[in-house]
Amino acid sequence: MSDPRPVPAAAPWAEDMRTFGVTGTNGKTSTTTMLAAIVRAAGQHVFAATTLDYSLDGRPLPVERSWQGFLAAAEQSRAAGARHAAVEITSQSLARGYAKRWRFDWSVFTNLSPDHFQSHGSWEHYLASKAQLFVHTSPGGAAILNARDPAALLLDQVTPVDVRRVWYGVMSRGPCLKEHDLEAVSVRTSVDGTALTLAPSPLAEALGGALQVAYVGDVFAENALAAAAAALSAGLPAAAVRAGLASCPVVPGRFEVLGRAPVAVVDYAHTPDALERTCATARALAGEGRVIVVFGAGGDTDAGKREPMGEAVGRAADIAVLTTDNPRREDPRQIAAHLRAGLVRGGRARIVEEADRLRAIGLALELAQPGDVVVVAGKGHEVGQTIGDETLPFSDRAVVKQLLGLEADDGEA
Repeated sequence: MSDPRPVPAAAPWAEDMRTFGVTGTNGKTSTTTMLAAIVRAAGQHVFAATTLDYSLDGRPLPVERSWQGFLAAAEQSRAAGARHAAVEITSQSLARGYAKRWRFDWSVFTNLSPDHFQSHGSWEHYLASKAQLFVHTSPGGAAILNARDPAALLLDQVTPVDVRRVWYGVMSRGPCLKEHDLEAVSVRTSVDGTALTLAPSPLAEALGGALQVAYVGDVFAENALAAAAAALSAGLPAAAVRAGLASCPVVPGRFEVLGRAPVAVVDYAHTPDALERTCATARALAGEGRVIVVFGAGGDTDAGKREPMGEAVGRAADIAVLTTDNPRREDPRQIAAHLRAGLVRGGRARIVEEADRLRAIGLALELAQPGDVVVVAGKGHEVGQTIGDETLPFSDRAVVKQLLGLEADDGEA
């Protein structure tokens, strides 16, 4: 079989652009945002593409969300001096052949857990779609792989031999499957951020043995290691890695702390793995306090993940407020029944049901005491709720801020 690489530049103006591609189930947006912050800290312009927006040096670019819009934003960034791009690339985009349409020089894998099975049909197709990024990584580039995720071993097998492997990991993910190039041996989390102590290695030595991010939780420690490993592989200065990670603002709705007494958090977690990790972070912050989680599940998609989602919350939370997410055309009562079965199996959480999401968030905050942690999970940055065929204005972030007496950001519902 002929080598499909190097992938040609998408246009003549893109010939000298070098791109980080980030894929995985959870953590793509945060990792991509961290990489863009590192490039900026190195004094260089950067084009970034995430599920939130296309941006140049952190400033959103007003173009449509499409392949043509992506190209227009990238070309505008190139004209402004950007030679680096950080691109979040989903399994759906990879299945449509995006890795053959835009050249990726450094490919980053965050993790893999069940999601999007309805669109892919099977776990194998989901993984195969993710693998396209690594199959097409440019010769002489690098694959940044999670040494504690079994799927990374399969991605390693399909990555061309002329692509360097760089392995990273955090102990909370699971057993070590590959020797690490960059590993956190200690992760300390507070409402103000996350501090990482690094295991001795050449990369860790270059970074001074420690990293700090404003993001809260072990999963963001993983994202920071992935971004650091990718940036160092690209030849960016270690000082810029440290400074970029430390200054990178939290992505809206990614364990975003909006209140302190009680701690009130909005998070995008909507898979079993993500909910388990979000609840673990909330538990660490709560100490002797309680963890209260507001959550639901999307309709018309991946029904098989609902009971495991409920079990993850039911096992870790003290109170679970079961509500709607984006039911779409599916009966919300059916979605709730799946989640409730998982909650019961989890065995710990007291279950409270309130189908109206606004009232559910208000109820959770009313139940909370100053030492508790309230997590509103599932929708994160989203500013709409899809019920039937209609998407109505709704923002978890805006609701929490309103109920806490805080000022909403521009663009929030």
